[in-house]
Amino acid sequence: MAKLNMVKALNLALMQEMERDPDVLVIGEDVGVDGGVFRVTEDLHRTYGSKRVIDSPLAEAGIIGASIGMALYGLKPVCEIQFSGFAFQCFHQIENHAARYRNRSQGRFHVPMVIRMPYGGGVRALEHHSESEEQFYAHIPGLKMVIPSGPRNARALLAAAIRDPDPVVFFEHKALYHAHKEDVPDESETMEIGRARVVREGDDLTLVAWGGMLRVAREAAETLEQEDGVGSDVIDLLTVAPLDRETIVRSVNKTGRVVIVHEAPRSFGPGAEIAASIMDGAFLSLEAPIARVTAHDVPFPGFAREKANVPDVARVVAAARDTLAY
Repeated sequence: MAKLNMVKALNLALMQEMERDPDVLVIGEDVGVDGGVFRVTEDLHRTYGSKRVIDSPLAEAGIIGASIGMALYGLKPVCEIQFSGFAFQCFHQIENHAARYRNRSQGRFHVPMVIRMPYGGGVRALEHHSESEEQFYAHIPGLKMVIPSGPRNARALLAAAIRDPDPVVFFEHKALYHAHKEDVPDESETMEIGRARVVREGDDLTLVAWGGMLRVAREAAETLEQEDGVGSDVIDLLTVAPLDRETIVRSVNKTGRVVIVHEAPRSFGPGAEIAASIMDGAFLSLEAPIARVTAHDVPFPGFAREKANVPDVARVVAAARDTLAY
């Protein structure tokens, strides 16, 4: 068992899945010889060659369109879009074709492909490089939307996504790539897509987060415990679609209070669907209105001002205290 950061853990998943299944291939801009802009695909080209690690042209629609065709013929492409903000160049291929083929063919054809995208702020990147846009993909029937929060679950969820018979959009928060290391088993492991995890337990408050915001939620929970004596359930969503409503509702039925934290803009964001699910399943248990701490409804600002847009521990703690005092 080695201590790996998220980059190395994702690389291990790709290495192991390509060794396990000769139908798995990688395609994207600079994923081959250069090993990817964040080095997630490093050494794959040297190990598996140019037929399975394909450096594509700078054409996102071509990457996804070609991958859909390969998937329909039995291959399992893992596509890389260098930054999630570039994916609108191929959004029509994802929504019109990848997400619909199983329904369109009445189950005769599946599209077993993974679309990896770095997302999120916190690394002082330029415009179109820092957005958090999971709400677009979570809204599309036929797609699964996965967002890991650390090295071990990133490796396990990427392996599960590659083995899934349907298309999976796989977001990787850039600020997490080198943030910390975890013990990652040498042998391959997977996690069930569509299941959240309670990573911290308490009876007073539920905090729901995913991806880069999980760290913020956990630190807020620690602050609330140390300064206010408040115990919090912290839920790591891991999969935005399908949404694990059962885990969320079970926690809120216990605590009666909830704060949802996400980096996507507030209006029509994932937090609204989570709040609706809580109203459906835990309305009579609520002791206070559901709170959301999110990015603001503005285009993602330049790096000089991005800290004012992305939720931080202080904003989450303030929202939690308002909820607890209601």
